[in-house]
Amino acid sequence: MKLARSLVSKTAPAYVQFYLTSRCNLACEQCNIIYADASAREMNIGQIRKMAENLSEIGVCIVLLIGGEPFVRRDLPDIIKAFTDVDIHVRMQTNGLASREMLESCIAAGGHDISISLDSLRPSLQDTINGGFNKSWDRALSTIATVNEIFPDNATAFLNSVLMRRNLDDLQDVVRFATAIGWGVSIVPAHVSSPEEPRGFRAFDDDGVVGFPREVWPDVRRSIDILKAQRKEGLNLYDSDEYLEDIYRFVTGQPLQWRRRNGGVCDSPDLYFAISPNGNMKVCCDYELDTSYPVHHPDFPTWYRDGRIHGETQSFTRACGGCMYGSYPEITISARYLKPMIERFLHFNVKPPKLQKLSVAELRDIAATILFERTGEMEDRNKPGSADREMGTIRV
Repeated sequence: MKLARSLVSKTAPAYVQFYLTSRCNLACEQCNIIYADASAREMNIGQIRKMAENLSEIGVCIVLLIGGEPFVRRDLPDIIKAFTDVDIHVRMQTNGLASREMLESCIAAGGHDISISLDSLRPSLQDTINGGFNKSWDRALSTIATVNEIFPDNATAFLNSVLMRRNLDDLQDVVRFATAIGWGVSIVPAHVSSPEEPRGFRAFDDDGVVGFPREVWPDVRRSIDILKAQRKEGLNLYDSDEYLEDIYRFVTGQPLQWRRRNGGVCDSPDLYFAISPNGNMKVCCDYELDTSYPVHHPDFPTWYRDGRIHGETQSFTRACGGCMYGSYPEITISARYLKPMIERFLHFNVKPPKLQKLSVAELRDIAATILFERTGEMEDRNKPGSADREMGTIRV
């Protein structure tokens, strides 16, 4: 009900992305967060508790704990509890670093919603996308198995997949895999930036493996059409048709349509915004405000309500050509288009996917079968590939 009121009134943020840290044990090709936010000092738990109170006061419904890799913070369960204590729903995100012990602590703190990054069912390709780290795909599968085993029956789990030049034919496999194991899928197209202007989720595409040159546009079109057909078949692809069509427009440089019912701008900060590791409010994951507005500051609710934040944010949103960072477009679409709003309600409240308790071996078999049915090939995990680095641990 709180979320519904937010989407209907559009006067309280439904959703906030909180970048806990820029630290990460991977170096994914499509992510520059370790560069974009590297200078931002992380908040302590006291500041985060105050921030959670302020977010609750202005009506925030959902917070996504993102990074970097959120699970490098050993106080993550305390961070989750800071939000659940004030009735804010928490979604955790991980690349597979999460240990069983940490996941159990997060569940005890009230975290029952998780997403894991997975871009392919081909282990060697996933390892390459993740920066050349051996067995990062295996680590993600192990975490998926743990989630399915220990999370409560009413838990929500998603695979986050980035559409990029390397994996145009792979996302249909990920959707089939997710459906088989009781997960959902959310897709984001790769965004490209430059070293002169690094942004958190915009890749440096020096090698030409992330972006979408004109010659691959027909392949992108085919991929989008397959994904839409999978949605029609009832597979667990969260994204709306409206959003999927805008992925193609984004890739091919056409004007985006998801903002057309709001004067061609996004809904930040009315429905969503982002927070950097140091607690400063951001327009989104791309843009910092010129003025510093620490969300943990006692006056933040006043700043939000008196219009100063909105005025400064709109100077960015009016000039922005638009992004396709999944959650932002989909929340606007859900708030402004009736059909997607109904689909969201049904997905989360009437027919939510049910996690299937499967072992790692069973997950591997499902993935291998899906891959074989499409390609006729079985990948040999013992065959040397392009991934040559071991997945590291991070001292906290």
